[in-house]
Amino acid sequence: MLTDLLALTPVQIVLCILIIFIAYVVKGLSGFGSGLIAIPLLAFMLPLTYVVPLLGLVSYSGTIMQSMQLRKQVAWRDIWPLLPFSIFGVLIAIWLLVTLDPLLLIRALGVFVFVYACYSLLPKINFSGSRLWAIPAGGFAGVVGALFGTGGPFYVIYLRLRQLDKNQFRASIAMLFLIDGGVRIAGYTVSGLYTVNLLLMLLLLLPVLFLAMYTGNHLHLKLNQHRFNQLVSSLLLISGLMLVYKSFAV
Repeated sequence: MLTDLLALTPVQIVLCILIIFIAYVVKGLSGFGSGLIAIPLLAFMLPLTYVVPLLGLVSYSGTIMQSMQLRKQVAWRDIWPLLPFSIFGVLIAIWLLVTLDPLLLIRALGVFVFVYACYSLLPKINFSGSRLWAIPAGGFAGVVGALFGTGGPFYVIYLRLRQLDKNQFRASIAMLFLIDGGVRIAGYTVSGLYTVNLLLMLLLLLPVLFLAMYTGNHLHLKLNQHRFNQLVSSLLLISGLMLVYKSFAV
């Protein structure tokens, strides 16, 4: 498998560290978005079958801590309906990840990132919706999350439809990431996507993650959040277009 033969150059290692730092500063500032930033940028130089499992492990350490701290505020009645559809989506996505043409995966990632960036730039309107929305939200979150490490937007949309208060929302999204991430990591492990090379990179990147989160949390009060989110969305538009171009140019 390509990931077993992959030997990262010093330049690639430095770029990985820089990308992870930027991505988790963004997460520290806004509470989300690390995967949307890191995975498209890392995909320019590394295969998705390396990048997505790696980011799954990098993010999971922080997810465990946050979900345990907030577990008493989780809106279980709203997230239980999501789980079977999310797990089913994860299983489908892992099969696709190891069987589809890598260029097709890159192209699909580019389109997804571009579309999400367009959505994030639109004004948000508050709607309410029933728990039946858990069916498409869970399925899409499972598939997109396991394929590209970025299934969070579908969970966010569903929980906003359920009109949770901010404490329930924060706790519920953290618990969803804990359960969804655990299923994904188990699937990646069974599929043989975790290699010695990847685990060594994980050990290198974990200190970067904690430093970036600390930095982002301290910068939070100094930046205009709305303008910052617009900047991030604009960067996602560009990276999505560049990924699509890369998939056709190769």
